Amino acid sequence: MNARYYTLAEARAALPQVKRYMNLIQAARSEILRLRPDALPAIEAAAANGGCKAAGELLVHGLRLEQGLKGIMGMGILVKDLDRGLLDFLGTRNGREIYLCWHHGEDDIAYWHEVNAGFAGRHPIDEYVA
Repeated sequence: MNARYYTLAEARAALPQVKRYMNLIQAARSEILRLRPDALPAIEAAAANGGCKAAGELLVHGLRLEQGLKGIMGMGILVKDLDRGLLDFLGTRNGREIYLCWHHGEDDIAYWHEVNAGFAGRHPIDEYVA
């Protein structure tokens, strides 16, 4: 996946699509975690007799998660943490590379951080962010 540069305006314009993908990911993730205690026995049962409802459900949710993840990555956006739904858009501030940071549940892209910093290094968007 090649990250692409986003201006703040472009990242905000892409956010509705990103939110749709992330909602798909989070719903699939929740179902996978719900089914996970049965995952290994279901996979073993499916291998032994050619099918198992729990294994089929797990596969469906795994494919949904993959679809959302590939959708976001296909937009050139970096997925940092699926559990939190944390994403970074590559951007610039004062001519330097930064990440415009967003996570599932936030309404807008309101923070940025240095490329070598993580979530803890977030700063509010300011006038220097392109």
